[in-house]
Amino acid sequence: MMYKITRKLIFFITSLLLVFSLIMAFLFSLLFTRHTMDFHKNDMERRVVAIAENFSQFMESGTVTPSMGMGMGMKGRMGGFMPYLNVIDDIAMSDVWIVDENEQLVIRGQGMSFNYKDLPDTAEEVLQKVFQGEIAFSESFSGVLGASTLTVGAPVKDSTGKIIAAVLLHAPIEGMESVTANGLNILALSTIIALILAFGLAILFSLKFVKPLQKMNQTASELIEGNYLAKTGVQQKDEIGDLATTLDVLSQRLQEASLESEKLEQSRRDFISNISHELRTPVTVLRGSLEALNDKVVSDPEKVAVYHQQMLAESIFLQRLVDDLLSLTKLQNPDFKMDMQKLNFTEVLQDVTRSMRTVAEKKQVRIQLENPFDTLPMTGDYGRLRQMVMIVVDNAVKFSPESGEVKLLVNCTKGTCQLDVTDEGKGIAPEQMAHLFERFNRNSDESNRSGTGLGLAIANEIAHRHGLSLSANSEPGKATTFTFRFKLEKSGISF
Repeated sequence: MMYKITRKLIFFITSLLLVFSLIMAFLFSLLFTRHTMDFHKNDMERRVVAIAENFSQFMESGTVTPSMGMGMGMKGRMGGFMPYLNVIDDIAMSDVWIVDENEQLVIRGQGMSFNYKDLPDTAEEVLQKVFQGEIAFSESFSGVLGASTLTVGAPVKDSTGKIIAAVLLHAPIEGMESVTANGLNILALSTIIALILAFGLAILFSLKFVKPLQKMNQTASELIEGNYLAKTGVQQKDEIGDLATTLDVLSQRLQEASLESEKLEQSRRDFISNISHELRTPVTVLRGSLEALNDKVVSDPEKVAVYHQQMLAESIFLQRLVDDLLSLTKLQNPDFKMDMQKLNFTEVLQDVTRSMRTVAEKKQVRIQLENPFDTLPMTGDYGRLRQMVMIVVDNAVKFSPESGEVKLLVNCTKGTCQLDVTDEGKGIAPEQMAHLFERFNRNSDESNRSGTGLGLAIANEIAHRHGLSLSANSEPGKATTFTFRFKLEKSGISF
């Protein structure tokens, strides 16, 4: 199938070659005709000069006498070299005339002669130039000769340099035109052959030019169908190659976007599944407790009080779950604005330590803050940073044994600081480490009954929004350390 662009390219290339050939033919015809005429003029000039010199020597040899021909004077002398003039005609393959010095008598080969007055008026100009010693060209003798003729004249001089006669050499223009016509015929034939070959090459070139475009069109069609793995396979160092590369990059980006979309869709499904699972348990407990109370299954005041406490605990859990979901959703929204301002991170750590010591006292867990820096300048949302550190410290207290210790250690080097929060818990299993900061990733340990599985995900989002990095290192059966790394703002503090 030949596409429109292929036909256009073939038409364009062929038209270009045709116009080029016509221009070349016109220029060739013009220049070749001029060259042919100049060549014949030079050749005739060379021959007429040779004839004039030879004729001069012939006359100076003294072999011509009045008795040899037509009487006294020029006419008598001419008769003596008439055989010679016939030979010159045959050798020169042209018509040779001799005009005497008085411009009265014209002698031709084959014994022909006529008076000067029989010549056309324009012939006088040519003869005047010749008798002035010039080489003259003219086409004015065509009427006398009965055909288009080019004439060249040359003076005949004696030994003293005196002009004694004029030689006129006539050559038919028809011969020159035939040479030009033959040249043009050869050019026309060559042009036709060249156009035929060029037409074939134009087809091949056009098909080769269109082939990568067809591949790109096919790739684009596959991309429309959703096959983002399609590639053009075109590698050229030109604009078409650049376009193909751009299309391949687009294919790659679409594939990445498709995978990301699938990942987000899977994440959405997982989220719905997880939130449904997290809501099912407290809702089931609440409904069961309410049904038992409503149906008077439980009537003992002490048991009723237990049911009320359980319902309150489940409602508190639901409220925490909803609050955490809202917080996480806000933090994951790029348009959510936080109250960013300059602050001292040391104050954040001190605030968290004071608040968590009250919680830790219930398990007799000690919270130790080791921060040798009075000022740790940075820009952030004080409330969110406090929430971030408190989530990690709360987890550390939650999983620490009674009478254990949670240590907060700050180290800074060249403007970069590191906060390590270390507990003395049972550690985290390696298979859980990879999903530690994902939503609803919750330890089923008895000590984590009130956890929603969203705390570390929230802490990680807060750290990300502040340009901090949050990582964890744990050994099963030993301590777990959560590490925050962040840069300080320049404030003249040296470490």
